[in-house]
Amino acid sequence: MGAVVLLGCAAIALGPAAALVLLTVVAEPLLVIVLVAGAFFWLLSLLAASLLWSVAVQLSGREDAALLPLGAAAAVLLQELCRFACFKMLKKADEGLATLSEDGRSPISLRRMAYVSGLSFGIISGVFSITNILADSAGPGTVGIHGDSPYYFITSAFLTMALVLLHTFWGIIFFDACERRRARGLGLVVGSHLLTSGLTFLNPWYEASLGPIFILTLCTGLWAFKTAGGSFHNILKCLSCK
Repeated sequence: MGAVVLLGCAAIALGPAAALVLLTVVAEPLLVIVLVAGAFFWLLSLLAASLLWSVAVQLSGREDAALLPLGAAAAVLLQELCRFACFKMLKKADEGLATLSEDGRSPISLRRMAYVSGLSFGIISGVFSITNILADSAGPGTVGIHGDSPYYFITSAFLTMALVLLHTFWGIIFFDACERRRARGLGLVVGSHLLTSGLTFLNPWYEASLGPIFILTLCTGLWAFKTAGGSFHNILKCLSCK
């Protein structure tokens, strides 16, 4: 039973991301490099957040729940700072590829880089957030036997899936805002990231956290779709195989 729960939760949490990688990334070596680069920048933000947390604990002399909201907010800001550093690096790479090409155009657009970078942020973030939970789901033990919520593993999997998708959407919106120098877009990305992180503190009241996060994911996805140049007309053309 534990193996079934583990496989099911892993499929929910990381299945959509794996499908996106297989269908849209692995066929192009340059996109694979962008995927790895994005994961590296997220790991840098994790390292910086860990060091900041260690310093804060040492200075305060205590490690309790009061520091968690501040630590989560700092981690979000560091992630977005590393996303900006990733944008600057990919922007330089895009210009370099354009100068090397015969027609003066880069073989991959900055929008595709934004999508793959956001996807890599989401994948590595999701892997780090769900790994220990998946290990516990393999057993032994019964969730909720002491009165806790029996939906812990399944809700954690759905939250991880939403986080992966959100990072993908945030990457598209963030890169576009940086390219067009739109502070409003940057502010909304950082604000929605902080809001998502804050909503997780409502757990185990999952109705209050999971619902708003999925609504936010849907709205952010529509925003990213429009930012990338999508339209309802394009959807119709896609469905009609045109």
